Amino acid sequence: MKYYYQSQRSKHEEHDCGCKKKKHECEGCVCDQLRKLQIQTELDLFLKGGTVVEDVLFISFDRKNCCAIFSDPTTEPGSTLVFDCTQIIGIRLERD
Repeated sequence: MKYYYQSQRSKHEEHDCGCKKKKHECEGCVCDQLRKLQIQTELDLFLKGGTVVEDVLFISFDRKNCCAIFSDPTTEPGSTLVFDCTQIIGIRLERD
């Protein structure tokens, strides 16, 4: 049995089957804020590399894969934006 277990383990590591998720994949200040953010909150996103995405609405956050979903009613009405929360370095919450 021990040999079989080791064989299966190396098989998982070698092929990166996705069976084992990293325990703390979505860590960081922005990911933490997105977990708590209310749907339809208007905000600006500051991305790694210096890009700023303004006036988007928060739609959802998937804790399993770190995807944050936004809509852009101003620049591209009806469009959906999907970002990895670990690639967002800051957010600005818009006030009404």
